[in-house]
Amino acid sequence: MHSHSPAPRRLPAPVKRILSLLPAHPGSRIFATVLNTAVSRHLPQDVRDALARRHLRLAVDDAALSFDFAWDGKGFVPCRKAGLPDLVIRATLHDFGLLAARKEDPDTLFFSRRLVMEGDTELGLLIKNTLDAIDGPLFDPAWLAPRQLLRQLHARRPGVARGRS
Repeated sequence: MHSHSPAPRRLPAPVKRILSLLPAHPGSRIFATVLNTAVSRHLPQDVRDALARRHLRLAVDDAALSFDFAWDGKGFVPCRKAGLPDLVIRATLHDFGLLAARKEDPDTLFFSRRLVMEGDTELGLLIKNTLDAIDGPLFDPAWLAPRQLLRQLHARRPGVARGRS
């Protein structure tokens, strides 16, 4: 991991405008599927219990996107945007990519105000420490191959978790 944090990269404004037109729920469903593929198997039972019915949001500020999701006891599921989430984690697309690839330390981004947590910071710390304990990169672009993604989407039972009001 890098010891210094270069200036943040941001998506160009025209790309942000286009992405902001995308509907939220399909993106949250895809994001929950990626989490299930990359992260679920690594979660100890105490973390699964702490995540139960907690509404989480990952906000990609420079892309005008956010993904709302929850843990339903079996895996991550998308949530409708209803009420305030228990925890919001926000950064740029580039910085989330650096985190997922383990090329940047979350503490470095946090202290440089490029990674922000809002809401239940104790839950945020639990998530951060759990992800830090996982060896290797969290994300492999091959997981986004259409066949892999469709297989994961179909493996989950239909339905939508409801966010807390």
